[in-house]
Amino acid sequence: MTNSKVHFVVSLAINDGKLAQFQSIAQEMIAGTVKEAGALGYEWFLSADHKRCRLVETYVDPDAVMAHMSGPVVRDLVPKILETASLTSFEVYGDPGAEAAKTLAGIGAEIFPFWHGLKG
Repeated sequence: MTNSKVHFVVSLAINDGKLAQFQSIAQEMIAGTVKEAGALGYEWFLSADHKRCRLVETYVDPDAVMAHMSGPVVRDLVPKILETASLTSFEVYGDPGAEAAKTLAGIGAEIFPFWHGLKG
């Protein structure tokens, strides 16, 4: 079975004293991503000590990935959030498409192509 969905798991370490700013920018990112037609999920998880965060993103297909990556959330808000936190890992599950894969690999993302399982 094939699966065209693409998932990102982004891990961030929040800089000391930057939690409130980080949370505010994350809310802006959610508000922007909810407007993207191909975004199926954009879920933030915060560690108990509020020092680490995981962002789990789900896109319907590679076209939706490119729309997100070239849109205002990534262009305008990712640089701002990276002033409040550092990227500790970035994993991509599924095929993000050739152009997105090149960009993602360039920022250190590890891509795991879909192998097999339930289509969903």
